[in-house]
Amino acid sequence: MPAKDQESLPLGVVVERRALNNRWRRHEWRPVTVIPGAAAKDPKGEWTELRSGEDWVQYHAGTLPLELFPRETDGYRLNLMQTPPRLFVVMRVSDDTDVTHDAVPSLVTACPYEAQDYLDSGDDIVEAVTMPEAVFAFVQDYVRRFHVEQTFKKRKRKRWTEREGGIGRRSSVPQEES
Repeated sequence: MPAKDQESLPLGVVVERRALNNRWRRHEWRPVTVIPGAAAKDPKGEWTELRSGEDWVQYHAGTLPLELFPRETDGYRLNLMQTPPRLFVVMRVSDDTDVTHDAVPSLVTACPYEAQDYLDSGDDIVEAVTMPEAVFAFVQDYVRRFHVEQTFKKRKRKRWTEREGGIGRRSSVPQEES
């Protein structure tokens, strides 16, 4: 059950399969755009071909929710100030035989910090796509309603003493001497 301040918007994820002239990889998957308010579509199911060219094909690969949370509004604000603002699509590379394609969209986020967390793992494809105007308005309205400015509080260091314990503290059990 979503939190009372959490909101979401369904986004259709459009991915492109492009042929590569490479002996180790025949093709690559790359998210190219999103469709705001798209009909429900399971990313692990059949994809709908939208357009194609000589060495590429674009698919509506599934519909995922863009979920917004009050604690992430700082990241959303940073993103909205960029030119242009972006959405980040995370695609999971899969060897699963139940999946039709070898890369499946798993998340769409407007928070660059969350996208960075997925990039750190190195196991996922994370690509930025331009944020459509309707999604920009949705995220901007959310930030306006839920962002709370956090004041920076510098932490003061405490002086360590043996009585307070901690790393390197002496044992309270007397040691036997040999």
